[in-house]
Amino acid sequence: MKEARSESVGDQPVRVTVFVRGHVQGVGFRWWTRARALELGLAGHARNTDDGRVEVVAQGSRLAVARLVSLLGEQPSTTRRPGHVSGLSTPLEGSLRDDLSGFLER
Repeated sequence: MKEARSESVGDQPVRVTVFVRGHVQGVGFRWWTRARALELGLAGHARNTDDGRVEVVAQGSRLAVARLVSLLGEQPSTTRRPGHVSGLSTPLEGSLRDDLSGFLER
């Protein structure tokens, strides 16, 4: 007999990648992203890309990941987000990784 799943949809783990456009390099944006991700209990990284965007990979509960993505694009920012965000890519879901722990600035 199968056990009933007690975890809600919001608790289910998810991994997403999102690209942030705007004035987000050299202003503390990756540090701010790391701080918010750690507060939310997420693993992953934030790294600058060659074209001026920041790539954010976040893994954790669906609700926590959704909250981080919301904070990344929030206009105006209620959390003193540095720089200026002009847009976000659609979050792309990927396969969960067992080797992710902590949240890094790359």
